[in-house]
Amino acid sequence: MPSKSSTFLFRIIIIAAAISLTVLSLLARFGLIRAGYGAEAFIFGIGLLGAAFMISWAAEVAQMDISQGLAVAILALIAVLPEYAVDMVFAWKAGKDIAFAPLALANMTGANRLLIGLGWPMVLLIFFLRTRKKSLQMVKEHSTEIFYLTCATVYAFTIPFKGSLNLFDMLILVAIFTMYIIRTIRTKVEEPELVGPAAMFGAFTPSWRRLTTVALFLYSGVIIFLLAKPFAESLVAFGRESGIDEFLLVQWLAPLASEAPEFMVAGIWASRGHVQQALGALISSKVNQWTLLVGTLPIVFSISLGKLGSLPLDMRQDHEIWLTAGQSIFAVAILSNLRISWYGAILLAILFIAQLIIADIRMEVFAIYLVFAVLILIRDRRHLPSLARIGLKFK
Repeated sequence: MPSKSSTFLFRIIIIAAAISLTVLSLLARFGLIRAGYGAEAFIFGIGLLGAAFMISWAAEVAQMDISQGLAVAILALIAVLPEYAVDMVFAWKAGKDIAFAPLALANMTGANRLLIGLGWPMVLLIFFLRTRKKSLQMVKEHSTEIFYLTCATVYAFTIPFKGSLNLFDMLILVAIFTMYIIRTIRTKVEEPELVGPAAMFGAFTPSWRRLTTVALFLYSGVIIFLLAKPFAESLVAFGRESGIDEFLLVQWLAPLASEAPEFMVAGIWASRGHVQQALGALISSKVNQWTLLVGTLPIVFSISLGKLGSLPLDMRQDHEIWLTAGQSIFAVAILSNLRISWYGAILLAILFIAQLIIADIRMEVFAIYLVFAVLILIRDRRHLPSLARIGLKFK
């Protein structure tokens, strides 16, 4: 077991590293460091990574000073902030130049599929290795996240048929998010154990703890605001310069930076035996991205356009949304009885890796997701009414 001094030193090193990454990115942002498009994309990306870590620490510590319900609502917004930054840049650019429209949903679909395809299997693998159990029995409180994830997923299937993402979609998705937040606020949630730098900040006196939390929120927010646009632009420029598909760069590299802190915290919680909290956090993040993040894209597009408009979707984006929705409905299906087995986790990982390596089989993988989901939902249909009742319960 590590000593207190070594633990303290490790936390200081992590904090210093996160700050250093953001400072390096700021130097590049203001022209004090000049590099090619690829190097700039990397520098801005690691700056966003450092800011994302700071946000995660601040969000964890904030739960010590505000009500649990309010903390959940704030965390729901903060969880998607890095993805917001990049996606909003492309939605705004699409309003000025429709050529950027195909990139507007790229980061969202990548982040969503990473959460389920890598995040869930990672947490479950840690659980299975620690306990040697063949399945994880989840608590009934997770029915709330599963129910609203189901609602958002079912609606997402309709978006490609319209060929655009419009303000009506925004109303539906934001309404689902609002209902989810209201329901979550009224649910008793166990406060997570603070880990890493968050644990160190949490040990401060109340006044210093609050000051540190506010400072982390403000600093990381400014960093994300300053870096989102150059990061997005450098990714696209690097793709065009090198012949690499910029859609793939936006879809996978950007989410890796923004999701890394969440994955790390979830992994630590799972390794300490808090697997319910770890998986619950990843499910909640998925709900937030699938509702609020997607729903606000047509707003940004319309503001940039200068009038009410619909963000157009091409065939590739239609396929990406269907694949993401297919993965989501499969994930919902294997959780519908509040029990997930080791082979369910393996299937999530294998199908994700398959479509990642061979992009041309997106619709084939979508069909596999759909078939498995239907079969599982038929098998576990007796659990669905209970899931809906808990999800809709407001008192």
